[in-house]
Amino acid sequence: MDHALVIHRLHFAFTVTFHYLFPQLTMGLAPLIVVLKTLALRTGNEVYNQAARFWAKIFGINFIMGVVTGIPMEFQFGTNWSHFSRVTGGVIGQPLVMEGVFSFFLESAFLGLFLYGEKRLGPRGHWWSALLVFLGSWLSGFFIIVTDAWMQHPVAYERMADGGYQVSSFWGLLFNPWALLQYAHNMSGAVITAAFVMSAVGAYYLVEEKFVEYGRIFVRLGVITGLVFCILQIFPTGDLHGRYLAKHQPVTTAAMEGLFKTESGAPIVIIGQPDEEHQRIDNPFVVNKALSFLIYGTTTAEVKGLNEFPRDEWPTNIPLLYYSYHIMAGLGTIFVAIMITAVFLLWRKKLFQSRWMLWVLMLSLPFPYIANTAGWMTAEIGRQPWLVYGLMRTTEGYSKYVNAGNGLFTLLGFMGIYSLLAVLFLFLFQREVTHGPGPGMDGPVNTGMPITLA
Repeated sequence: MDHALVIHRLHFAFTVTFHYLFPQLTMGLAPLIVVLKTLALRTGNEVYNQAARFWAKIFGINFIMGVVTGIPMEFQFGTNWSHFSRVTGGVIGQPLVMEGVFSFFLESAFLGLFLYGEKRLGPRGHWWSALLVFLGSWLSGFFIIVTDAWMQHPVAYERMADGGYQVSSFWGLLFNPWALLQYAHNMSGAVITAAFVMSAVGAYYLVEEKFVEYGRIFVRLGVITGLVFCILQIFPTGDLHGRYLAKHQPVTTAAMEGLFKTESGAPIVIIGQPDEEHQRIDNPFVVNKALSFLIYGTTTAEVKGLNEFPRDEWPTNIPLLYYSYHIMAGLGTIFVAIMITAVFLLWRKKLFQSRWMLWVLMLSLPFPYIANTAGWMTAEIGRQPWLVYGLMRTTEGYSKYVNAGNGLFTLLGFMGIYSLLAVLFLFLFQREVTHGPGPGMDGPVNTGMPITLA
């Protein structure tokens, strides 16, 4: 493989992976802030307003970091992937422009109003600003997913005389079935991240016995939301997306599952190490016939293995794809177990006193980030060797006149700058958490209103 191509792929992989650490939290926090504002309106309890403002500050920090790290990716389409941009710009340009013009400005404008306009807007106006921030952030995610989904499953396009592609049906592009399934799965993952972050911060306050009333709100809202969306992440969003993937990218499904040979009644490998050279899974722990059942609804269905496809159509890094998928799926299962336990303790009115469970929630904070990253790696590595599935190979789309040395120089520069940004983000996040949602709220506090989520 061309060294320049390797560098360009590493460059974009690094920037997009680092960037997505921030939008997943903003998109996940947005609906939870709306919930807190709704509770404030319904109960008249100022604590909920304070809680919403606290998380809006966290939202704002993440939003700024997302903007700063997202803009360079737009330039990389031209600097690192110029041929891809020239050929497909007539398609992917439209949702990307809509993301910037509509959703980004909607989100940023009303975020400013939410943070600084509460007195002028009043309680109901402030609630509407939170709702529009939520709408803007989720629209932003939708347009980005539409772009990626077209690369995974191109629809509603036509070939032009100069070899490029343009949209033949705008609504067909927006409502690509792949995009709808991927969007539901992705946004569910974003809410899971926010739920774990919120419950972790709440657990920290309870363990440290400060801002206790807020800690209870954060833990309660976090674990209830987390349980709902952890289940949705598996079924129906993950299940339906997996079935659609098996139908339209069967070679990807085979590589993800480490299925080298076609089998009727194919098993799922829970743990094992793929050996691509000998086309087998070493030390497998399997559930017999489970893969056939999950994809086709019957334990006897035939699932195509990698042997059914030409070698040049196999994903280019099967071990990395296999491990990414299994990390994502494994962590998703663990998340369900954590949240079921937490909600059970909440129902038994023991969660806030169960220090061991509070520590579990705190220590779980990084794992949704790992799971979301592994999920995106599964999607993007699984599409290889195609840049646009079935239309353009990755080897055809990169900037051939930007050599490996130039690419490596800028990659190292980005790594240095982004390391500083990571330190700055952690400092700002830690400062807000230490400062807390409100003054003088250590220990149990009686506000005159019950703390409920209904």
